[in-house]
Amino acid sequence: IISDPMLATGASLVKTIQYLTAENKPSAIHIVCAIACTVGIELIQRECGNNVRIWCGDIDEELTAKGYIVPGLGDAGDLAYGVKVQN
Repeated sequence: IISDPMLATGASLVKTIQYLTAENKPSAIHIVCAIACTVGIELIQRECGNNVRIWCGDIDEELTAKGYIVPGLGDAGDLAYGVKVQN
């Protein structure tokens, strides 16, 4: 089970799943998130196959140019890991 507050582009989850499946052979992978974007869902389905199940509270259709889900939850995913520092 992989837990992430938000599934936006799906790129980092694809890398995580590829790493896990290279080291182990899980019979299934479950991703649990509060909100997901169709772009990320489609990427995971395309790149990771049928043994990945995505469980999410809601699905939004749009990403901004920075990869934020619209309307999404704002910076909640980033801020869950501490104060955001921008240069």
